[in-house]
Amino acid sequence: MNKNARTKGVKALLAGLGTGVLLSTSALADTLTIGYQGMMNPWKSVIDSEALEQATGLEIEWRRFDSGAKVITAMASGDIDIASAGSSPIAAALSRGVDVELVWILENINEAEALVVKDGSGIVAPQDLKGKTLGVPFVSTTHFHTLFALEQFGLSDKDLKVLNMQPNAISAAWTRGDIDAAFIWDPVLGKLKQEGKVLVSSGELSRWGKATFDGLLVNREYGSEHPEVIATMISLISDADESYRSNRDSLTADAPMVQSIAKMTGGQAENVLDVLALYEFVPLEEQLSCDWLECGAEGGAARALYFTAEFLKAQGKVPAVKEDYSVYVNPSYARMAQEL
Repeated sequence: MNKNARTKGVKALLAGLGTGVLLSTSALADTLTIGYQGMMNPWKSVIDSEALEQATGLEIEWRRFDSGAKVITAMASGDIDIASAGSSPIAAALSRGVDVELVWILENINEAEALVVKDGSGIVAPQDLKGKTLGVPFVSTTHFHTLFALEQFGLSDKDLKVLNMQPNAISAAWTRGDIDAAFIWDPVLGKLKQEGKVLVSSGELSRWGKATFDGLLVNREYGSEHPEVIATMISLISDADESYRSNRDSLTADAPMVQSIAKMTGGQAENVLDVLALYEFVPLEEQLSCDWLECGAEGGAARALYFTAEFLKAQGKVPAVKEDYSVYVNPSYARMAQEL
């Protein structure tokens, strides 16, 4: 379905539901609060354009977070209703009983996160990490892949100094020479690559059997009471992804979408397209397949969350692993968006 047709569908849905949509939302909270992170993706243009506000009539407070761990803390405390987070903090949240659902795959991380080693650090091969200092945001997708990578290399986090650092702190520590390596995402990743090299990417590690992704989380109560808001948001994100996929060969740094992404992430417009090319933005139809949101415990998202939780449990990061993570994966909102 094209963007114009889908936008009309959104408006028709909201009109058909009447003012009760806005009244019931107001009864739950005066403002819808949505958390997001600084990764570059097409849906940042949805935030910048206020498309969700225009489609729903809601007042929305957008809050930026530096890491998925901080997002989950905010969701657990009830401070935000909807948020983006990586598959590792999502698995940690679900394992700890935070009452949220995964409703959309924002991106398959692929090559957009990487373990970078600094020039002059003496790290040429994986075994050279022994005795070095590495920065990574704990309970993030990069933390999960750091531990998985070390396991593949025959190392553990006891063989080197692994520091819990937020992206901005990693950038500063790299500049000062306090760390030899980091596993991180853009825009910090792009800066580190200027004085370092990629030792291994999340894309490679995913192909070794442990996939990572960024997903959209919804407070279960909010979603059940306002499914039309979630479906509308998914529809708009899906349209932005489709616009990027259809036009990526002709997009330039001056394109409105590129400018919006740069603005919302604090990155440089001339770097946006190179970063976007590292991700896979999964089409709506593919999300509603066994590869991702569908097929219960055998679905791709549920399996990825289970494997991630299993690994986090082995590392002492979560108390227990749930038997089935598909009960926290809800494709109904994406199905609803498909009808708009």
